[in-house]
Amino acid sequence: MTTTHSSTTTPARRGRPGYDRQTLVDLCVKVFNRHGYEATSMGMLADELGISKSAIYHHVKTKEEILESALTEALDGLEAAMEEAEQTDGSAREQIEAVITGAVQVLIEKQPSVTLLLRLRGNSEVEAQALARRRSLTTRLASLIGEAQAEGSVRETTSPMILARLVFGTINSLVDWYAAEKSAGAEQTAAVLIDLIFNGIKNP
Repeated sequence: MTTTHSSTTTPARRGRPGYDRQTLVDLCVKVFNRHGYEATSMGMLADELGISKSAIYHHVKTKEEILESALTEALDGLEAAMEEAEQTDGSAREQIEAVITGAVQVLIEKQPSVTLLLRLRGNSEVEAQALARRRSLTTRLASLIGEAQAEGSVRETTSPMILARLVFGTINSLVDWYAAEKSAGAEQTAAVLIDLIFNGIKNP
C-alpha cells in the first residue's frame, strides 16, 4: 500500500515579524522620505513593507518611535563627527575641514535618516528636540569659524553664523544629488567640498 503525502505548501503568513528592528526602521525611513512623515500612516508602512501592522508593532509602539530612532541615528553620527573635529590638533581651519569630512561621511553612510532630519518641521516634541540638536551643531561650527577668522584663515566680512549655515547647507545638498553608484566616495567628495568652500569656483 502506497502512502500519499500532501504536496500542499502552507503559504507564508503575512504579518510575521520578518525584519529585525533596525531593518524595519531603515525601510520605514525610506517610506517617510518618499511620502512625507506626517502623510505616512502605519497602514501605509505595512503596505509598503508587505507586512501587517501587528508585525510593525512587534518592534515599535508608535510611528513617532520610528522617527525618533532614525533622528537619533543621524544626530548621534553628526555630533560624533563634530566632537572628533573639535578635538583635532591643529588650526581652526583644519578643524573646520575635519567637520566637513566627518559630516559628509555621516551623510553618505546614513543618507535616508539625515534626509529625514533635514525635512523636519518641528511639529512634535521629538522633532523640536532634533531641530535643537541640529542648531547646536551649527552654533559649534560657527564658533570654529570665528576662531578661524581670528587666526586669519577665513574672511571676516561675513558673520561666523552665516558662514556656518552656508557650509552645512552645502553639505546638506548631498541628500538631493548624491548617489553612491554615480558619485565619488565620501573622502573625495569631502575634498571637493572643502576646496570649493575655502577657494570658491573661480580660477586661481
